[in-house]
Amino acid sequence: MSKKPIAMDHLKQVIQLAKDNVPIKEIVRRTGISRNSVRKYLHKLRNKPLSSLSDKELADIAYDNELLEQNTLRLQTVIHFCKYAASELSRTGVDRQLLWRDYLDKHPDGYCYSQFCYHLQGYLKNSDLSMHMEYNPGDIIMVDFAGKKMHYVEEATGECIPAEIFLAILPYCGLIFCYAVNSQKTEDLILCFNAMLRFFGGTPATILCDNLKTAVSRASRYEPVFTEMCNQLGEHYNTTFSATRPYSPRDKAMVEKAVSITYKNIYATLRNRTFTSLKSLNIAIEEQLLLLNNKPYKRTVHSRWYFYEQHEKSFLKPLPSEPFTLKKVVTLTVQRNYHVQLSETHHYYSVPYQYVGKKVKVLYNSQIVEVYYDYQRIALHYLRPHQKAYTTLNEHMPPNHQRMKEIKGWSKEDLLEQASRIGESTKQAAALMLDNSIYVEQNYKACYGMLMLQKRYGSQRLEAACSRSLLGTRTNYTMIKNILERGLDKVTIVTETSNYIPTHDNIRGKNHYQ
Repeated sequence: MSKKPIAMDHLKQVIQLAKDNVPIKEIVRRTGISRNSVRKYLHKLRNKPLSSLSDKELADIAYDNELLEQNTLRLQTVIHFCKYAASELSRTGVDRQLLWRDYLDKHPDGYCYSQFCYHLQGYLKNSDLSMHMEYNPGDIIMVDFAGKKMHYVEEATGECIPAEIFLAILPYCGLIFCYAVNSQKTEDLILCFNAMLRFFGGTPATILCDNLKTAVSRASRYEPVFTEMCNQLGEHYNTTFSATRPYSPRDKAMVEKAVSITYKNIYATLRNRTFTSLKSLNIAIEEQLLLLNNKPYKRTVHSRWYFYEQHEKSFLKPLPSEPFTLKKVVTLTVQRNYHVQLSETHHYYSVPYQYVGKKVKVLYNSQIVEVYYDYQRIALHYLRPHQKAYTTLNEHMPPNHQRMKEIKGWSKEDLLEQASRIGESTKQAAALMLDNSIYVEQNYKACYGMLMLQKRYGSQRLEAACSRSLLGTRTNYTMIKNILERGLDKVTIVTETSNYIPTHDNIRGKNHYQ
């Protein structure tokens, strides 16, 4: 086994003593270096211009750095191969023994198996570094499902039923939330999110989750696509969703650590207890969760709950008054009558008439119906369970339809009362028009149209026009409109009155009837 080379400062000391013509025996005594080592180094440095050599050149001569260069080259070769080996280790059936044989096939003078594994382990360790993350209060909630399940026993059948454990953490203060559900399906995930946000008492800017199928429809390192449930929940709670990179659990390292903490403080504590329902299991989890969050951190008297109350709670956004419920989503075409029909209930709901023929997205649940176009809500209705009926808002109707509906809403008494406010002649004209034909709605339209002439000509002119029309044999909308258009309401009518009856042969006297 080769001896370890002496240090550079000791080597320089040997050289200086040799220059001073100190005997080798004395050099050994002064430096403590063996006689053979002193002779070896002095022999290698014989006839060398020591005063002009740098430390590197001196080391190359004294330490035989040609061998070191050879070892360096072999080290570079195995490190280069480690890059390939690290990617191959994830493949099925590939282990270090197989990779070492591949390495020797390419480099017969390479390292033995133990040295190969040593360098490979060092490469994996150095290439898998972790970064310390700083978090802001109220910025993010990390969520995940624990890998291990808890159980409860169904009383009726005695069956042991596994329960999924949902976990969440506020990484700034470390507050942990835990909740048991039957599955990771959409309806159970909604229960988890509602319970989680009620527990935290507010909403963060972002919710970071794993690539669950019920949350992420398409995973991506840069632009994941979330499910409709996440989009709706984010809008309801005024937050956003973010997903970890595929196969990168360290993106949510805090919740991964929370899983480990939960195993020790909740799973282990409840391991010998039997629960007869999911509700009883969640009650027990809540009790242990309260103890965990109030447990002081190491080397401090403050707990997770203390840091949450003092430093993070005020940064969370307030919760809406109602918990989130998932809405069904359908894409419909707005019909010519500016309504969309829900096939589930056969009920029609109005949208603004400008969207006739457009494709709209309709979201609805047991309470409300929302209609969206280009990600903007254009209509909102309460859900009506009645079959084949219409729900129409006035503001959704075109102007002529609004007037028609307004006319249909009048009664005879309403129209006469409105006419009487203008004048007596207007009231008499309205009464004659309302009795003009047997088609009542047409009479209402004509009377309403006559009253609307007030907006253009004023109440005084309308009253005068009605007075003039009453002198004729028939009063209607067209006559009154013509009088106003021609200004005849401003013309004074002169009437001649006389009691004289001319003599005529055809006039019979009173004697004719005796």
